[in-house]
Amino acid sequence: MANNERTPLITTVRVEQRGPRYRTFPHSTFRRFFFAFLPDDLRNGKGSHHHHRHDSSDPFRSNSLAASQNDGLTLEELQRIILETPSEESARAHSHYYTSGPHLAGKNLSQALWTRDRWQEAGVKSDIITYDVYINYPVGHRLALLKRRNGTYDTLYDCSLTEDPLEEDPTTNLKDRIPTFHGYSASGNVTAPYVYVNFGTYWDYEDLLARNVSLKGKIALAKYGRNFRGLKVKRAQELGMVGVVMYSDPQEDGQMTELNGHKPYPDGPARNPSSVQRGSTQFLSSLPGDPTTPGYPSKPGVPRTAGNLSIPRIPSLPISYADALPLLRALNGHGPQASSFSKYWQGGGLAHKNVSYNIGPSPSHIQLNLVNEQEYITTPLWNVIGIINGTQKDEVIVLGNHRDAWIAGGAGDPNSGSSALNEVIRSFGVALSRGWKPLRTIVFASWDGEEYGLIGSTEWVEEYLPWLSASAITYLNVDVGARGSHFEAAASPLLNDLLYNVTALVPSPNQTIPDQSVYDVWYDRRIRTMGSGSDFTAFQDFAGIASLDIGFSNGPEDPVYHYHSSYDSFHWMDLYGDQTWQYHTTIAKIWALLAAKLSDSPILPLSAATYAQGLQYYISTVKATAEQTSNTSQLQFSFSALEKNASSLHATAKNFDKYAASLTAELGEHVPWWKFWKSVRLWYKIKKVNTQYKLLERQFLYAKGLDGDRSWFKHVVFAPGRWTGYAGATFPGLVESFEDHDLENVRKWEGIILDCFERANKLLGGN
Repeated sequence: MANNERTPLITTVRVEQRGPRYRTFPHSTFRRFFFAFLPDDLRNGKGSHHHHRHDSSDPFRSNSLAASQNDGLTLEELQRIILETPSEESARAHSHYYTSGPHLAGKNLSQALWTRDRWQEAGVKSDIITYDVYINYPVGHRLALLKRRNGTYDTLYDCSLTEDPLEEDPTTNLKDRIPTFHGYSASGNVTAPYVYVNFGTYWDYEDLLARNVSLKGKIALAKYGRNFRGLKVKRAQELGMVGVVMYSDPQEDGQMTELNGHKPYPDGPARNPSSVQRGSTQFLSSLPGDPTTPGYPSKPGVPRTAGNLSIPRIPSLPISYADALPLLRALNGHGPQASSFSKYWQGGGLAHKNVSYNIGPSPSHIQLNLVNEQEYITTPLWNVIGIINGTQKDEVIVLGNHRDAWIAGGAGDPNSGSSALNEVIRSFGVALSRGWKPLRTIVFASWDGEEYGLIGSTEWVEEYLPWLSASAITYLNVDVGARGSHFEAAASPLLNDLLYNVTALVPSPNQTIPDQSVYDVWYDRRIRTMGSGSDFTAFQDFAGIASLDIGFSNGPEDPVYHYHSSYDSFHWMDLYGDQTWQYHTTIAKIWALLAAKLSDSPILPLSAATYAQGLQYYISTVKATAEQTSNTSQLQFSFSALEKNASSLHATAKNFDKYAASLTAELGEHVPWWKFWKSVRLWYKIKKVNTQYKLLERQFLYAKGLDGDRSWFKHVVFAPGRWTGYAGATFPGLVESFEDHDLENVRKWEGIILDCFERANKLLGGN
């Protein structure tokens, strides 16, 4: 089959087997139902999947209705394979491999090759896809607290900028362990007074400006948390600050603190005082992916920009709270205390260590010297892409996890997800060996470069956007599969019902009553909206492909998870994170079942009504936000048109789902052979319904994108908040216009959203 923009990424492999069913209607029955009543020229025609031809002029042939006639697996058999195949021993072995050495983006080819080989051993044809990307690697750094005397500086404290090696934890002792640094941070050597800026959110900086705290020319000392680290730097840069230092405060560690009597890792579940959170300082809410190739793939020879849209111009460093303590104490007595600010400034976790959380600035004779040396290069990175061909070539499910990490370990982030993905592929490999072939194509991805800014996934989506736009139904992401006991999810509402149904099928690792499912113990069953921070971003926010992101997170009573630290290690996972490795296998089972349901149900198990209901709710939250941030009556704006159109779409969507359900019921009816044309007509109806489900999310794309420096984000409903990064914003163009008190822009976005509602109504109506 000749490659074009609508074909899968890699060369496909012939698979002779059949597939399972969804609920009570096996898609093998679906195939046999039509096959029995097709004329001979269609039944035995050139469209056979054995030759992998694609003839877009003949829907029967291109969608393989002439597939082989064996029955394959029932859904019960496939489900049993998915629930029984993942092995704690196997997941643990995968984790041990992935966490045994450094695997920074662009420096993990051996892991890419190993991953490809394991997938191919399982029966999944796989290949490695390369991009040339612009990233940085650390050269040198220093952070020192200085005291000026008679024109010279004495060093009061030199930050170690390292994490303590632990005898019990082998990866913390590696000779080639990765230094502490920030991805995409600017090189620089600055000496200046400094200011404690709380979490460094946009609103924290606004509070400081309101109190006339001097920021220009100063270095910011910020806590990690509440927003993406790159946005802490972005706002500091905009305000004329010359550098940023970030540390992890035990305030974010729930009940598991030394203050509450818990020993630090490795002797207990509390945070090791020397742990450092590395990470990217890319301006993620402006542009993910390679900053020098915005909107197009980073292939050799492509034109490149300077990257100024999304990377900082001022240096930054991550430090431990052990290194932060002398800096915080040196501010004691200087400037107002955090306790005199709003509730968002309260609760620092180091007060018991003689920290009063004064704001500063530090007196002019007490300054920080921040040195950050980075090497910026253009270097290859490697995505591993696997594929199981389905009979419906224009309907594709994509599963992905990233492989790169900031440290040698990464047992939680990302390799709990990497281990789970390998177990998913092993499960499907077993199914293939027993005669299964999915109705729809399944693509697997092990991304590189996620940590720097979702690079591998973004470049892949940008390269294959035409094919994905025509074919992709959903993207299923697992980043951190297991780091605690609390199941968490973010998803397009189109997938909410499916997620609830699947979690009800999988036994929970932390049952309080026998036979409880993950759904049963899912604390609040809350599904967050899609923002950014992982590889679903390009799929959901740029390509309009319904996506989800799932995993087991740590709660306030779970051991502290040392995010992006050397202590996110195999030893920590074995001792504290997932001692039985059952959370690894559980997330693999949920992930595989989601893919199986999506790939094998004759009619896609999606809910347009839930999606539309979500849009109604989002409109109500925007209305509430508008009332808080601006006087909507003063702006002379009414939400009635948006509310009316959202309600209309909800009614249309409910009718559409009912119609889809009626087709499912019709599939179970017997059709005499002489009425084969009824089978053909039903096939066309089902094909149309599935296409409508597939394209619903795409109706909410706006080609020009969001305002200002956020034009890469094309989705009208979902995007990262411009000053949060991780957290999702709904109807961001509208919300930001209200925040800016810009009535003209409010009306512009009202018109854009109404057009989207009209397109969605038209798509779902008229069946």
